[in-house]
Amino acid sequence: MVNGKRGTVDFTDGQGRHVVLDEITDGNWRAVADVAPADDQRRFVAALGARYLLLSMRGGVWNSLAIRAGDTVVGHVMWAYDEEGGAHWIGGMIVDAAEQGRGVGRAAMRALTVRLAALPACREIRLSYHPDNAPAARLYAELGFAPTGDFEDEEVVAALAV
Repeated sequence: MVNGKRGTVDFTDGQGRHVVLDEITDGNWRAVADVAPADDQRRFVAALGARYLLLSMRGGVWNSLAIRAGDTVVGHVMWAYDEEGGAHWIGGMIVDAAEQGRGVGRAAMRALTVRLAALPACREIRLSYHPDNAPAARLYAELGFAPTGDFEDEEVVAALAV
């Protein structure tokens, strides 16, 4: 939905809360670091958002963002640009276990794809997911990502043309 005041895109979860991607700051990094997925998802994503924050801070490639629903930090997602391949990548998305099933992940992915697509150099957005992660595969397909036939380690690579 487009917000008439600012001409920005407005994303909401299933409870009607605005879902926003915030830069990591001194005020929110601890909440992001504490985000933990459901136990059955820990074979697909990190056990805590802290791992992804460290990758962003120390790896020099990834850019972390807090996922906020209303006034509460409920997740983490990161993105990077692959100069060699020319694609923008999405990685490290975690929605806190207590917030899952409410449409937060879908709204966050939509917000991030719109944000990345607005970058002048963005022509394609890629991500990867474990082939056994059926909920992720379903979500990404519904958002327009299609498997490329490539694998990143043991994960399926999917792409969205912009």
